[in-house]
Amino acid sequence: MKCPFCGVENTRVIDSRPADEGGSIRRRRQCDKCGKRFTTYEKVETIPLVVIKKDQNRESYDRRKIEAGVFRSCHKRPISVDQINGLVDEVETAIFNLEEKEVESSQIGEIVMNRLKNLDAVAYVRFASVYREFKDVNTFMDELKKILDN
Repeated sequence: MKCPFCGVENTRVIDSRPADEGGSIRRRRQCDKCGKRFTTYEKVETIPLVVIKKDQNRESYDRRKIEAGVFRSCHKRPISVDQINGLVDEVETAIFNLEEKEVESSQIGEIVMNRLKNLDAVAYVRFASVYREFKDVNTFMDELKKILDN
């Protein structure tokens, strides 16, 4: 780290501690040349993720939207809150592992459905019926047949 006083690149850390409730690290540094002390903050850089909606509008990623959809689909099912949170964590990890700046909402929906299919068939069908916007009973039955065949 470069000294802000004399410009020398040889500084050392003399103290480190968490800051911002663990969201960053506060480091106290001292310059080896001029002896002056200064503070730096180290923070994880996150890539802002943008979601492309069906109508091509863009909005920033919001984990709460996934949580709300999964919670609704799991309503009155024998699924614990820990299982739901674990599923949402898996979905979020999968989304960020794509390493894209923009992700289509359809891609997020498919990831959620794949995880729900493994967790609970009823929750999966509930989510799919809203997400895929089943227009009639036949498309709904086709989806049920796919589940039963597997």
